[in-house]
Amino acid sequence: MDKPITFGLARMHVEFGEKRDFLPEFVARLERMGAQVFLEYGYGSAMGFSEADYRAIAPKVTFASRTEIYQQDYMLVLRCPLEKDLRLLKPSTCIISMMHYPTRPVRVELLRSLGVESISLDSIKDDVGRRMVENLHSVAWNGLEVAFRVLQRLYPAPGLESPSRNPIHVTVMGVGAVGVHAVQAASRYGDVALWRALAGRGVPGVQVTAIDYDLTYNESVMRDLLGRTDILVDATQRPDASKVVIPNQWIAWMPEHAVLLDLSVDPYSCTPDGPNEVKGIEGMPQGNLDQYVFGPDDPAFDRVPGCVSTQNRRYSVSCYSWPGIHPKECMRLYGDQIRPLIRTLIEKGGVQNINSKGKFLERALSRAMLSNWISKNGKDGA
Repeated sequence: MDKPITFGLARMHVEFGEKRDFLPEFVARLERMGAQVFLEYGYGSAMGFSEADYRAIAPKVTFASRTEIYQQDYMLVLRCPLEKDLRLLKPSTCIISMMHYPTRPVRVELLRSLGVESISLDSIKDDVGRRMVENLHSVAWNGLEVAFRVLQRLYPAPGLESPSRNPIHVTVMGVGAVGVHAVQAASRYGDVALWRALAGRGVPGVQVTAIDYDLTYNESVMRDLLGRTDILVDATQRPDASKVVIPNQWIAWMPEHAVLLDLSVDPYSCTPDGPNEVKGIEGMPQGNLDQYVFGPDDPAFDRVPGCVSTQNRRYSVSCYSWPGIHPKECMRLYGDQIRPLIRTLIEKGGVQNINSKGKFLERALSRAMLSNWISKNGKDGA
């Protein structure tokens, strides 16, 4: 009998608030597909699951050290590990994670140098280019939910919940997949229950203005728009991450109570040789699941790299992993999306047998493989 394919499921150690591990039901399905599953010690504990919860429906599961997890045939973790953990991978391992090849050339080169294969979950797309593993609905709704909670505290008299206030003005920059969800979420305060309660009391609603990236260059248009914006949402996909969408000096045009919301969550990277990578709204701190709300006096502004200005500040809302605000719901969705892809891997006998011209799921997996990305784009993805 052939040796079963082994899967190591690692915990995420980037920040304390990151709780997202795959649910027991997902692990049980991997077992039923014929995989031998290894879970890192403590797996699922941050979401309230014990080893017994996993063993109850996946009796063959093995709990192991982090090093052992990274030595399996496949290592699955939603968010890409830190470099020190990636170096634990053995050359024959295939890591399955959100790798973000286009914007992480250093990571691509590290993986190539380690001799490992990877499947980037964010690069798994159908034949017309739509992502198959994504939670963009939660990115928008969770971000807007938090932004409106902040605005609720800041909004001037008579207050956000008063029937005599003016309509709330939300400006969404970017009309792609995240932007579309953001428009809908903004119109409902990011919280359907709150929307129903306020609407039932005759409180004026939300006016949402959606603008595409190519309009943000028009300073006169933006000055008028920003001057009446209560929540500014960055949902852009910029062709050049070294260029800001909203210069820091433009933030001075906004009301003092305005809230800045970062849904694109592009990182900062300031290097002497450049090019720099900056956020779309210049000067916002980078948030995570430990802290995603920043007042104007928060020390996080002082930690923003010096290649950008933070002179003009407003309350800022940013989180590297917006879906992680509600971790169980998030992982249930991701598990449902990833399961058929894993089944295909197992049925084909491993990633080495994936055919770029095969059936639908094979083609999708092939597009997300590091080896194919390097072949198409060069070793650093350039």
